[in-house]
Amino acid sequence: MGEFHVRLINLDGRLQVSTRNGLVDVEAESHGYFSAEPQKIYERWAEFVTWYTGNRDRVTPTHCGGIDPGRLGAPVPAPRQVFAVGLNYADHAAESGVERPESPVIFTKFASAISGPVTTVPLPSETVDWEVELVVVIGRGGRNIPADRAWESVAGLSIGQDLSDRGRQLAGPVPQFSLAKSHRGFAPIGPALVTIDEFDDPDDLTLEAGINGELVQFGRTAQMIFPVPALIEHLSHTLELYPGDVVFTGTPAGVGVGRRPQRFLGPGDVLRSRITDIGELVQTFTSSVEPVAALV
Repeated sequence: MGEFHVRLINLDGRLQVSTRNGLVDVEAESHGYFSAEPQKIYERWAEFVTWYTGNRDRVTPTHCGGIDPGRLGAPVPAPRQVFAVGLNYADHAAESGVERPESPVIFTKFASAISGPVTTVPLPSETVDWEVELVVVIGRGGRNIPADRAWESVAGLSIGQDLSDRGRQLAGPVPQFSLAKSHRGFAPIGPALVTIDEFDDPDDLTLEAGINGELVQFGRTAQMIFPVPALIEHLSHTLELYPGDVVFTGTPAGVGVGRRPQRFLGPGDVLRSRITDIGELVQTFTSSVEPVAALV
């Protein structure tokens, strides 16, 4: 990809490039050549890279002041596929009471769980847990992508929370991962998608999570059992990856279910998740029950 150096955000549903001088509205600056819808940019990722690299010095930033983070949506709001990786840090596998996996443990989160970086999340039960994760967004899909070329398929990186209803997840006779991790607001992503050339080492980023100011998770992505290139290789050897697909890459130790005594999120708790040079997610939890929606 070369030296692209871009941070993409979703502001009020419109795709923006965040620069030091303000925001660049992609649809406006491209005179409609690219859509304002954030998800659509990944389908034309190579074109976008070429266009922005060639026009970087000519675009006109707007919104030069501060932005309310509550106006930000997920930078990848409607992926075709959402993958997640379990037990991808040895310390998390140990606290979960299982052996280090010999191959990636893959499950899904459903796209309806995706939200922006600053949200209020209704708690469906008393056993909701936290998992800060690096999120990878695919820019160029395909099958059988080798690990040594895998970073070339990545549009950028973001922060995610793999919120999990442990009671539902662990209810027998076998674990139910995907539904338990796909309640409303259980997949916040953001605040930006950051291209990999923005990082000194995209394979070694610090990630942490805190609840009400107390640090509960801390780790480095270099501690992954299966790093990002290995995950992309593994997934693409079975299925086709599409532009805009999302991969939640796993969480380090410190989750609530692994503590003694166990600890879960409660009404009024504020969860902050951070990753080096990407930013922060902030989720506030309530006891509100989700309203019954009309059938469509």
